[in-house]
Amino acid sequence: MVFEKKPIASSSSQNLKSPLPREDTPLIGKGKPLSSKSKTFANVFIAIVGAGVLGLPYAFKRTGWVMGLLMLFSVAGLTTYCMMLLVHTRRKLESFDNGFAKVNSFGDLGFAVCGHFGRFVVDVLIILSQSGFCVGYLIFIGNTLANLFNGEVSMVSGLTLGISGLSAKSWYIWGCFPFQLAVNSIPTLTHLAPLSIFADIVDLGAMGAVFVEDVSLIMKQSNEIIAFGGLSVFFYGMGVAVYAFEGIGMVFPIESEMKESRHFGKILALSMGLISLMYGAFGALGYFAFGPDTKDIITANLGAGWISAMVQLGLCINLFISFPLMMNPVYEIVERRFGGGRYCLWLRWLLVLIVSLVALFVPNFADFLSLIGSSVCCGLGFVLPALFHLLVFKEELGWKGWTVDVGIVTLGLVLGVSGTWSALVEMFSVKV
Repeated sequence: MVFEKKPIASSSSQNLKSPLPREDTPLIGKGKPLSSKSKTFANVFIAIVGAGVLGLPYAFKRTGWVMGLLMLFSVAGLTTYCMMLLVHTRRKLESFDNGFAKVNSFGDLGFAVCGHFGRFVVDVLIILSQSGFCVGYLIFIGNTLANLFNGEVSMVSGLTLGISGLSAKSWYIWGCFPFQLAVNSIPTLTHLAPLSIFADIVDLGAMGAVFVEDVSLIMKQSNEIIAFGGLSVFFYGMGVAVYAFEGIGMVFPIESEMKESRHFGKILALSMGLISLMYGAFGALGYFAFGPDTKDIITANLGAGWISAMVQLGLCINLFISFPLMMNPVYEIVERRFGGGRYCLWLRWLLVLIVSLVALFVPNFADFLSLIGSSVCCGLGFVLPALFHLLVFKEELGWKGWTVDVGIVTLGLVLGVSGTWSALVEMFSVKV
């Protein structure tokens, strides 16, 4: 699709809400020079690649390596398509001559298409997704530190809050709590931005170390592996794959900063293609190397040694630093709705406490990835982009366009409901 900047009179434009409130997009600041193609590629890579990759080998163990690869590549293609639906929808809105000067964020788009209800739905899903990511971070930190310093990960969730009832994982999560209160009290991301570069370097370094370990083990021994895990784990695997590619909220600021935005689609497709290949190799090699013994966090399979310990500690530091960065969109939404748009310390501390409490009761990292990917990310990544696109372009789409958009909305709902149920079943089965 190609959109031109010109006034368009239609009943669709008359139904859209105006004027349009703005939301800040602080992860990529305003007033900076526009990005080249290479920088845009790097921005997409940083926005997509995260801790979710560490659960892919375990997901491949559950689904089978062929089934896992098919899921990854399918989700990558569908996610890329839905990201472009958002871009096309925004360009269409900005071409209307009815006061839409700029759509800066996903929430702005929801308001423009569906009014306050649209913004509310987007805000709720962003809060759940970003908070869910941070819950996953704390699970990883607690389990990894327990594995390093206590010999093995205690799978007890610490349902008893007495001191004697706390598991090793719970001790480490509570140990991080006061420090998280401190870093999440910082009102601006400016002071944390340089640390995000370190976090990205650690991510790549950890993946590289795991790759090397995987290849060396594969050359020494072979493990019993499966290609297809069956339909019973289909929705579970799809949830993990959707989580791994979540990053749709960063599409607007990245596209807005690109110097030649008409090439954004090609750069996005190239970035997602390479990321999916990297994800596929990481998941498959990890499963090939450890077979049935593949753990929910692949770094737990690295064994003893200072290299393994440094990799795992580095990842813990990485996720500790990333916590306030991921929570910042949540703070913006909550402070806008309950704090008059002003910095509110007690709200931030309350949110950190809630996230920490949730992390205490979730034992398995990969199962939680599947739950968040199914319950929230399917809505943000598939349902809303296709629905917004359908509502804005409804008078111009032919039957093929309607079929595609309605099909994506339906698929997103089916994956969301079925995947959420499957992930909850897996989580409860681990506790038994």
